[in-house]
Amino acid sequence: GFLEDGILVQDVSRTRRRYLRSWAFPWDVLAVLPTELLCLLPGVPRVPGVPAARANRCLRLPRLLEAFDRRETRTGWPNVFRMAKLMLYLLLGIHWHGCLYFALSAHLGLGSDPWVCPGSARPLRRYLHSFYFSTLVLAMVGDTPAPQREEEFLFLTAGFLLAVLGFATITGSISTVIVNLGTATSAFYPEAGPVRRYLRAWGVGGRLQGRVERWHHHLRAQRKLPAEREVLRRLPRGLRAEVAASVHLAALRRVGLFRSWERGVLRQLVLRLRPQVFGPGEFVCRRGDVGREMYFIREGRLAVVAEDGVTQLAVLGEGLYFGEISLINIKGNTAGNRRTANILSIGYSDLFCLGKEDLAEVLAEFPSARAAMEAKGRELLLRMGQLDTGAEAAALAAEAEAEQRLQGLEVALEGLQTQAARLLAQLEASALRMALRVQRLEGRRQQ
Repeated sequence: GFLEDGILVQDVSRTRRRYLRSWAFPWDVLAVLPTELLCLLPGVPRVPGVPAARANRCLRLPRLLEAFDRRETRTGWPNVFRMAKLMLYLLLGIHWHGCLYFALSAHLGLGSDPWVCPGSARPLRRYLHSFYFSTLVLAMVGDTPAPQREEEFLFLTAGFLLAVLGFATITGSISTVIVNLGTATSAFYPEAGPVRRYLRAWGVGGRLQGRVERWHHHLRAQRKLPAEREVLRRLPRGLRAEVAASVHLAALRRVGLFRSWERGVLRQLVLRLRPQVFGPGEFVCRRGDVGREMYFIREGRLAVVAEDGVTQLAVLGEGLYFGEISLINIKGNTAGNRRTANILSIGYSDLFCLGKEDLAEVLAEFPSARAAMEAKGRELLLRMGQLDTGAEAAALAAEAEAEQRLQGLEVALEGLQTQAARLLAQLEASALRMALRVQRLEGRRQQ
């Protein structure tokens, strides 16, 4: 196929027409011509002439490099592919250098001195010796027989210079791969070094520093990505919603509140959620704190603990949510916008965090979700004794009274609108009659 306006076209006929009109077609034809058949002509040396007759195969080199570049951008293991490509270049370079060494040895005479290739009757032994010799030269080992002739000196010197260039290229390529690995890792996971140096500068270490390092290690081992928003921020909003939904939609479906919601709604909600990971023994929220967000449990277990921080009152598992009581306005809630419980992470817990403003937008769009949250929150407050039923009844009565007054005002407003419309119609009719009367009077005066 080929790309047209960034879209892959795989139609065979269009691909054929485009290829036949491209610059690559004549070069590919020249590259596959059987030019080695020229060696069958009388007067052409058979074996030595075959490599030179097949030199047209090198015209495929640009296509090979293009294929390498495309594969490197599409593979899921680009660094492994780069290393394999580097090894291929290395072996190919040694092979070609060994071929040149054998050609020079054949020109000078096989086995004529210790430096040239020995005159063995087995072609495999000659090739292995040439490959071994080229490996020693290009690896700059230097454990080779001393050259005896000018051609041998020149060939060995050129080989050493080529080895220096190749060694520098290989070193640069490997260092680039290592740097890319570090860059890819730092793009997804926070670096533990700055936090460690900060704690060391302030003289804080030991247990706290160990907890920080274990938290970073857990993120890398379990492939948790807390910097998800920074990674996806450059994508368009629609594409960002698609990517986030493909990653988190299955986890959102496990939350009981979202099971009946449509996929389109969850796609918009997933952009508002922020992943957070809490370590063992870490408090997600404490009783009395001001509530600014609620949490949905994606993985892990959390405990509702008493004031002593040890006694477990309940255990929350995957698919549950908490923290909504301090965000939504439940009538009769004596805690207001304060947290009503201590939530402690038992192990490593992976949570979704939803801010107060985002929650208000979601609940405004979906009243059924608000009703479900208010019912659950009222039940919890009643169980903890933090729901003032008298205040709730008074609030409900005041709300009902306000609703009645609002309905009365709406009825009165509708009546006023009806009277205003009637008066406006009478005014328009009077104005029309007045205009007709003025017109008749002007006609009489002209007569």
